[in-house]
Amino acid sequence: MNEPLVKIEKLSHRYSRAWAIRDINLEIGHRGIVGLLGSNGAGKSTTMNILCGALHQTEGQVYINGLSMSEYPKEAKKYIGFLPQNPPLYTDFTVDEYLAYCAGLRRMEKSAIRPAMDEAKDRCGISHFSQRLIGNLSGGYRQRVGIAQAIIHHPKVVVLDEPTNGLDPNQIIEVRALIKEIAEDRLVIFSSHILSEIQLLCQEIRMIEGGRIVFSDTMDAFNNYVEPHSVVMHLENPPSEASILAITGVTRSEYLTPRQVRVHFDGDQEICERLIAASVQQGWRMREISLDKTALDEIFKQLSNTKSTQ
Repeated sequence: MNEPLVKIEKLSHRYSRAWAIRDINLEIGHRGIVGLLGSNGAGKSTTMNILCGALHQTEGQVYINGLSMSEYPKEAKKYIGFLPQNPPLYTDFTVDEYLAYCAGLRRMEKSAIRPAMDEAKDRCGISHFSQRLIGNLSGGYRQRVGIAQAIIHHPKVVVLDEPTNGLDPNQIIEVRALIKEIAEDRLVIFSSHILSEIQLLCQEIRMIEGGRIVFSDTMDAFNNYVEPHSVVMHLENPPSEASILAITGVTRSEYLTPRQVRVHFDGDQEICERLIAASVQQGWRMREISLDKTALDEIFKQLSNTKSTQ
């Protein structure tokens, strides 16, 4: 179990003359949810398509459970379940017809297909739609069908490319819960350009920007990196800026509106308690206080600049 389940070495790919990814190196273990975070066009989908054998790389190697995807593609793909960003669903198939078809593509034994279908449908909450045409399902249930085909053959790693895109808030919550359940006994690699999605689901994070890995560590380490350094207060009786600057830890302040002020501080996480106490003592009548998180674009910029100077 010391050998990583997924290993990527010096992976690069270009379309025509432009490099989509360059010198990607990754090692990922056997359990939990690993987030691949990046802005649109950063190289996430290219990396995942190569990882799953749907695209052949220009340079580098991908190993799944110790098997080279280039040398042993059929054997390596047995360990992978893949939900692309645009799931290849056949809308004129019923759910059962589609899952049986996908199981056949996975070269599953015929005797194992029906039990595997029932298990995947039950796990994804779509058993009651077995005979329903996929074209008649809502977006959330279509996504569940896509996830069911990705796990039907009991893969060791499930790769989900932007699985919550286009879903409404309730559907997103349901799909998140499903992903967490799937990750209890296997590795899930989950890509998104939305930081909050990665923070809610993942234990580890790999950030890709400009086709290169710019951050690779635990979610805790990432959260420490993006610790907020400002708060926004809503006040009914706002004080002078001098009164705010007199509070220990405050470095500067700026009024966004007559009753809304952003307070910058030196990283001391007790600043909120100090501001609340000052509001009570001085009669500011605080209605709300919230921590600012660094904008995702700014995080990408900082990490990319750090990487380029190493």
